[in-house]
Amino acid sequence: MAINIYNIKKWHKMLTGKSVLHVNQDLGKYFEAKELKGYYNNMMEKVSYVPHLVDSEELPVLHTESGGTFVFPVAVFQFAFGLLDYYYESKEEKYLAKFRQCADWAISMQHADGAWNNFSYIYPEHPYGSMAQGEGASLLVRAYKLFDDKKYLEAAGKAINFMLKPLNKGGCTLFDGNHVVLQEYQHLPVVLNGWIFSWWGLYDYVLVTQDSEVKKIMDKSLQTLVEFLPRFSCSYWSMYDLGGKITSPFYHNLHIAQMEAMYRLTGCEVFCKYASKWRKQQGNKLYKTIAFVRKCIQKIIER
Repeated sequence: MAINIYNIKKWHKMLTGKSVLHVNQDLGKYFEAKELKGYYNNMMEKVSYVPHLVDSEELPVLHTESGGTFVFPVAVFQFAFGLLDYYYESKEEKYLAKFRQCADWAISMQHADGAWNNFSYIYPEHPYGSMAQGEGASLLVRAYKLFDDKKYLEAAGKAINFMLKPLNKGGCTLFDGNHVVLQEYQHLPVVLNGWIFSWWGLYDYVLVTQDSEVKKIMDKSLQTLVEFLPRFSCSYWSMYDLGGKITSPFYHNLHIAQMEAMYRLTGCEVFCKYASKWRKQQGNKLYKTIAFVRKCIQKIIER
């Protein structure tokens, strides 16, 4: 049995609050169901973790296993969502200016086909993912609304088009009969939180454009998600993916917040049901301990 030291160190940082990728992400503070405003998860701690970046030209960087750094698109996008909420809260223009820098960076780093290189630092043969595409689109349509510049909307459309390209053609969406699955990773089992972040990108784009074709796919993906939700739940905790990985405490919290947001956005009672179920499990010390031990074992042997 191989032990992955890098994964152990990464998880230790998450548990001790030393990972900017895993700060608290509860329910967003400034979002509306039918109006494009704040983001659906609260990303403000992404900003408060690195406050010096707000007044600089720098963007968040990821430290890789090899010792290098990588400007991780998802980290930049989530940082931008936190900035936007700080702007809505404080009305300070510095947050809006930094938000625009993130949106401009997103356009500058977007490939001609609409993709962002999100995973080349770890999966060079599978660098794309629906979560990056969806969050990038969510960022860009908000920039379009705030700055009234069509370049942001055009870039968002390209991001959505790439995300919805079939998986077997190099895109990020699995079309299987009536099922539409948004894949955070092109080559790994379906991840629940990534699917939802991706779906929010479709939701935001349709909210702004009223694109009927994208809405059809969005609705099918929602139906598929509702059908698949029981597979992301075991008798005592939530599951990270459909490959058997249980969630860490961070991702269990995130799942609860995402279920609450999805209920507000869609009105589907099933999301309220799972938010309540997982919150109750979170309060059960035995369940929490079992999930924690199982996750520790998975992290130790994970490749």
